Amino acid sequence: MNIYLLIAGILCFILGLSHSILGELLIFQHKKGHKKIVPTIVKSDLKERHLRIIWATWHLASFLGWCIGAILIKIALKQNLQSTEIAKFIISSITVSMLCSSFLVLIGTKGKHPGWVVFLVIGILTLTGTSK
Repeated sequence: MNIYLLIAGILCFILGLSHSILGELLIFQHKKGHKKIVPTIVKSDLKERHLRIIWATWHLASFLGWCIGAILIKIALKQNLQSTEIAKFIISSITVSMLCSSFLVLIGTKGKHPGWVVFLVIGILTLTGTSK
């Protein structure tokens, strides 16, 4: 078992879950009508259809994070899978995407959003897990 990849995979699930929950509570809660799942209340130049796609994209990011987490956990638990060329490619791709995501969130929020730290930790863990 590769503990670095396992922890990185678990962090992906935690990040995705907290992203969806906090997004709903802090951003989308006040933009929903009574008993609606998708936000529709727009109080700016934004159109309702734009708000809907922002909401869908918000949660899509969480789903993709969970998928990446599942991939990392599967590779972490299968010792014979870790040495394959495709697994190394997948882990390298995840490492690059997590490090780039960290940089993007860091720059985009001027370091005020803690997500960049979690992306950085996941990137470092996957990089470390690749060499194990």
